[in-house]
Amino acid sequence: MLLHGVTPGSFVPGVETWLGVIHPDDLPRTLAAVEAAIAKRGLYEAEYRTRRPDGVYGWVRVRGSVMLDDQGHVSRLVGTVWDSSEARSALDALGRAVRHMHDGFLTMDGDWRVTFGNAEAEHILGLAGDELLGRLVWELPPIQHMPALEAVFRESAVKDAPVDLDVRMPDTERDYRLRLVPGRGVRGVYFTDVTEAVRYEAERSAAAQIAAERSSWISELTAALAKATTALDVLDAVARQVMPHGVTGLKMQVIEDDQLHDIGEAGRRPAVSDQRADYASAPCQPVWEAVLTGQPLLISSLSEFRARFPEAAEHLPTTDDQAWAFVPLAASGHTFGVCVLALDQPRVLNEEECALLTAVTALVAHALERARLYDAEHTRSRRLQRSLLPQTLPVLSACTLAARYLPAEQGLDVGGDWYDAIPLPSARVALVIGDVMGHGLSEAATMGRLRTAVHTLAALELPPEEIMGHLNDIVSGLGDDAYATCLYALYDSTDSTCTIVSAGHPPLAVASPDGSVRIPDIPQNPPLGAAEPPFESVELVVPAEHLLVLFTDGLVESNDRDIDQGTARLEEVLRDAGRGDLTDLCHTLTGELLPAGRPASDDAALLIARVHALPAYHMASWLLPEDPRAAGRARELVREQLSAWGLDDLTMTTELLVSELVGNVIRHARGPLKVRLLRDAELLCEVFDGSLTMPRIRRALETDEGGRGLQLVAALSQQWGVRYTSTGKWIWAVQPLPSE
Repeated sequence: MLLHGVTPGSFVPGVETWLGVIHPDDLPRTLAAVEAAIAKRGLYEAEYRTRRPDGVYGWVRVRGSVMLDDQGHVSRLVGTVWDSSEARSALDALGRAVRHMHDGFLTMDGDWRVTFGNAEAEHILGLAGDELLGRLVWELPPIQHMPALEAVFRESAVKDAPVDLDVRMPDTERDYRLRLVPGRGVRGVYFTDVTEAVRYEAERSAAAQIAAERSSWISELTAALAKATTALDVLDAVARQVMPHGVTGLKMQVIEDDQLHDIGEAGRRPAVSDQRADYASAPCQPVWEAVLTGQPLLISSLSEFRARFPEAAEHLPTTDDQAWAFVPLAASGHTFGVCVLALDQPRVLNEEECALLTAVTALVAHALERARLYDAEHTRSRRLQRSLLPQTLPVLSACTLAARYLPAEQGLDVGGDWYDAIPLPSARVALVIGDVMGHGLSEAATMGRLRTAVHTLAALELPPEEIMGHLNDIVSGLGDDAYATCLYALYDSTDSTCTIVSAGHPPLAVASPDGSVRIPDIPQNPPLGAAEPPFESVELVVPAEHLLVLFTDGLVESNDRDIDQGTARLEEVLRDAGRGDLTDLCHTLTGELLPAGRPASDDAALLIARVHALPAYHMASWLLPEDPRAAGRARELVREQLSAWGLDDLTMTTELLVSELVGNVIRHARGPLKVRLLRDAELLCEVFDGSLTMPRIRRALETDEGGRGLQLVAALSQQWGVRYTSTGKWIWAVQPLPSE
């Protein structure tokens, strides 16, 4: 009774007494609990405040049951009452703490209606306490825009497990992490503001993404620069990386003799890079300021350019460029060039971008310095190789010549492809083409040695098979890894014969004036360095005005075409275009077999000769008896022939030459004895005998009666020599024709 504010002496049983001591604020829900218990004939439970005898309200907790009379009507409530003031005080303190805690907090009953919301929850949801309590949580305006929230919360309640969910409030655009704590009859939801954390994470992710993109970009640029061989390769690699990022123009320049010289450009030519100045005018030019300071110079706008460099701006042409970067290129401790970037929009670089630009500059500078060294070395190598090839082709009556040499694509070392045309006495010419296996200076040097050796051996008038044997000895002496191919064709215009010997080289092609083309069957000896002499040769008859086409495998063979397919294509082109000018034919062949859009992986050499026959009226030959009268008869025949040719001025000298040569045969050799005169660009006098002995000039003493014959021949002729055949030898002497 004391808990309900009455003493035993003053207690008056009745509902009115009980209702009179309940706090007015608690009365409605207390009566509602009573009515619910009566209606259900069940348990009654309530907590409310009562006025004590001392006038102070205290909390009590009541739990009881409804008692019925004999007629089944409710007669009274019987139960237990206990003091809950202490527990309620603690709960009120907890409520006040929850009310003002930093995170938002809601409680809901089993029907998902809000039973409590602290101040932060009201602020987050934008609703006051009376607007919040009793409403379904799904009807709250901010949560109406989150249809997935209901399904997640209901699933959490079914599983009786907490759940976290990140949401963004549509009105404030702030991010919250919601945590639902399910329970029996009471459910709680916490609202934690994670906006700053989300923003920090987004910024960190964005920074990481930017860093990853920059790292990938630098990796791609580094890989491209590593593959760059020449200065233009470096320019192209840089252009491919920077042009998609707002750069509209790129130009690289190097410093030589205090002047800027262009390497190349990409995109739109930066207008400011056209400035020409030396160190004396450096303060007036942005390019030179970057070079002298060694630091990138960034000009963010056209107005800044005019303000900083007014003198240069006066000569600045109309341009769409709006910003520039002048990046010095330095390596090995010195600045050797500058890279100019033009942008079509004003741009200010932050500290990180400036650092990135400096790092990239170092990569580009070292790649460009390496490429320039390669370019210089490659230029020297190409120059060496070109110097080892014929500078001009001889003008001959035996044939008309044209040639073409094409180096491999940029990036490869020089090769060993070569060709030559060697004029020989007796209206003959040696056509030679070869290929030293491999690329490099040593291969080019080997090519030069072989070409020199061929000239020397051809001047000795050795047979083609013997010449090839000597070349094989030279290559074999270079080591086990040295190999070369060679084809030697000796054409004689006096009888239109061509003796050919090949050492592992592709065969030549013969094209006739009527357009037919054939590839002769030539014995294929092993390459030089792997062959074992003797070499096998073949002799062909090549009528006048036919073409002899000599080539290396680089002309007909490539990565996507074997040598047979390439040779067949060469035959097709010769059939269609083999009757015109030889220089044009060289261009046609190389253009068809080595198109400009397809880089060549090997050097290619091409030598074309249109052969001519020495006219019969320019030749005269006689078979003479083997007796002392042969010399006199030879003089008579020579005199008559020279008169017929109108070369009377050469009669006396020629008579002395032929008389001496015939006399030597009679005294020191054996027959048959033949004499031949050839009128070509020079007058050639030849004497044949059946002996293989070597005629030698010796110094005759004053007391010697003979031994001066060859001295006389050497003195009277411009040149003399010996040519051996399978049946004997020809001794010949050359005289220049008198000028008209």
